[in-house]
Amino acid sequence: MIRRRKLLLTALTLPAVASFPALSQVAASGYPNKPVRIIVPFGPGGSADSLPRLVGEKLGALWGQAVVVENKVGAAGNIGMTFGARAEPDGYTLTSAPVGNLAINPHLYPNLGFDVRKDLSLITLVASVENVLVVNSATGIKTLAELINRARANPGKLSFASGGVGTQAHMGGELINSMAGINMLHVPYKGVGEAVRDVLAGVVDVMVAQIPAVLSHIQAGKLVPLGVASARPSDVLAGIPTIEAAASLPGFEAVSWFALVGPAGLPVAIINKVQRDVSEVLRMPDLQQKLLAMGIKPVGSTPRELSLVLNADYERYGKIIRKLGITAS
Repeated sequence: MIRRRKLLLTALTLPAVASFPALSQVAASGYPNKPVRIIVPFGPGGSADSLPRLVGEKLGALWGQAVVVENKVGAAGNIGMTFGARAEPDGYTLTSAPVGNLAINPHLYPNLGFDVRKDLSLITLVASVENVLVVNSATGIKTLAELINRARANPGKLSFASGGVGTQAHMGGELINSMAGINMLHVPYKGVGEAVRDVLAGVVDVMVAQIPAVLSHIQAGKLVPLGVASARPSDVLAGIPTIEAAASLPGFEAVSWFALVGPAGLPVAIINKVQRDVSEVLRMPDLQQKLLAMGIKPVGSTPRELSLVLNADYERYGKIIRKLGITAS
């Protein structure tokens, strides 16, 4: 299952051309004829916020209508996701959904307020984002082996931050704990920005973070990258090994991705139009260059392709959560 997921994400990397039949001009007539809002279930900071803003700006220019990003924060992203799922299915309220909210939270929260598999219309997998394990430079730790050795010698003394329970930063940290046989304390925050801030301040020691959220701090020497959480080394962080290679943790992977979804019942013609237009803006050279420089890989998949990735990660993270006994408390 993991290998199949890797191959699928690799095949989807960089915008795909939609394979749908021509749009029904009658069904999608006039859409959009007023501003469209994209709900972001997390606060400012990191790809969860910057990606929909960059894509939304291009969509707004293409549509001749404003695309407004609204941050609805709280409950590990569940508040924003629930709001989006309960919106009118008219295409004017869409949601930028991280992998954690679609594939992880359903296993952690028995009462999400919506059903991921019944209450959402899948539109497109917008992009995947590489993660990197970083440590505050003041710790003096330079390699992942040093981190693991220190954690083994001091059980429970080192801590790792995340943007909330159930986020991929949380899963990544727990995977390192489990696979390396160490015990770092999880410290959840209300968002990526707050988590990165406290790692920089030395309140928390390490974090599995999306590269865009920490790249400037790495370049400034404030954070030390110990390993990338993908199957291959990152083009953005040249010379930094994968976590799998750096710590001999076979199969380690924690890649983030972001989907665009709408409420259940969204007309197929609107789904198709939004998917095609998102794919079109992701092919624009200036946006591609900007995203790739940030460690964000544009995708622009079809709804069917998004469904395959979502289902694979839904099962994968469910098994991890059950095996480690992770709870939302």
